[in-house]
Amino acid sequence: MIIEKEADVTEAVLAAMNGCTDPRLREIAAAFVRHMHAFVREVRLTEPEFEFGVEFLNRIGRATGDAHNEGILFSDAIGVSTLVCLINNGAGGATETAAALLGPFWRMHSPVTENGGSIVRSPTPGPALFAEMTVTDAAGRPVEGAEVDVWQASPAGFYENQDPDQADMNLRGKFRTDAAGRFAFRSVKPAGYPVPTDGPVGDMLRVQHRHPYRPAHLHVLIHKPGFKTLVTQVFVDGDEHLETDVVFGVTRSLVGDFRRHDAGAPPAADVAAPWYTLAHRFVIEEGEASLPRPPIR
Repeated sequence: MIIEKEADVTEAVLAAMNGCTDPRLREIAAAFVRHMHAFVREVRLTEPEFEFGVEFLNRIGRATGDAHNEGILFSDAIGVSTLVCLINNGAGGATETAAALLGPFWRMHSPVTENGGSIVRSPTPGPALFAEMTVTDAAGRPVEGAEVDVWQASPAGFYENQDPDQADMNLRGKFRTDAAGRFAFRSVKPAGYPVPTDGPVGDMLRVQHRHPYRPAHLHVLIHKPGFKTLVTQVFVDGDEHLETDVVFGVTRSLVGDFRRHDAGAPPAADVAAPWYTLAHRFVIEEGEASLPRPPIR
């Protein structure tokens, strides 16, 4: 098709893609083109702005490597990751435990840890946390034998792959639920932290006058054949950034009950007040058990 006027461009591109034999790919690609062309027309995008946008995408690619995924961070910071998560796991998903973002820091092959064991693998100052959690199906029956990944940032606000002072796999562990659907572990109370701001996402936040902070949370991934894999987070209640999470990941059902203890017998001899306990129940639904692709290796 020879282009006669500006309006012809969209029609020509859509016609060129009609030969795609995958119906879902054809649907997604066509919708992408229609919306991108409509965006360009709506804002009357200038050539310098177009060049800036392309370079911004190139910078996201250059900032992504084995230890950091800037593309995921960008999707998180504009709310797309949460939107995709809620569309796929909202009213049609588990009703008592909502899914949440995988985030850019999940790693496969976390150390297998016994139930009740510690995920603190190098000196990590901070209040002790004792978590006891259960996994049930939608009918409330305990789910035995589920594999559960847990990972978190340190009280200093860093995941271990960001911090040379932490041992490899510090504050990460893999558990298996018992006959009661239970798994438990010892850790330290997580702290909120800023997302990395030394790349293009940081530039975007600064120009929009947005803070870079996530509220304190634990990450949990629950996997068992016959059930839809649940990726979720449990946020520390009372955190100052619950209402303004930089990646828009806080939903009401994800706010946990981190209970502070200042007196009484501590759970272990080496624990001093204050320490925290967390009890939480996760609900998983029947479906396909598939693991996500790790954002970092």
